[in-house]
Amino acid sequence: MYWDSLPKWFWIIYYLFLIATLGTALFNVIRMRMLSLSVITIVLTVSVLIISFANSIGREKGVNEFEHLVTQLQQGSFWSIYVIIAFLYLLVWWVMFLIKNAKKEVSY
Repeated sequence: MYWDSLPKWFWIIYYLFLIATLGTALFNVIRMRMLSLSVITIVLTVSVLIISFANSIGREKGVNEFEHLVTQLQQGSFWSIYVIIAFLYLLVWWVMFLIKNAKKEVSY
């Protein structure tokens, strides 16, 4: 069975974002920085991967993953709301992480 999918460049950016987020959050947990926020970030990153994948399996023929997410969001599906809120959190977490690290002086 064939389903439409998003372009490869999208998946590269998507997985790089999630891998970088997971790696940075794990690094922060090890260094004991932003500990509670980093643990939440780890949980959300892993759960978004699993939930998005599991729910995109059942999409209709001819519908890509993004279209399926938007359709489910319009219908008020819990998993799509969770995924959107989780990604917004991950973006906010990156902003907070970058701001916090930009304030530190680099010593050589």
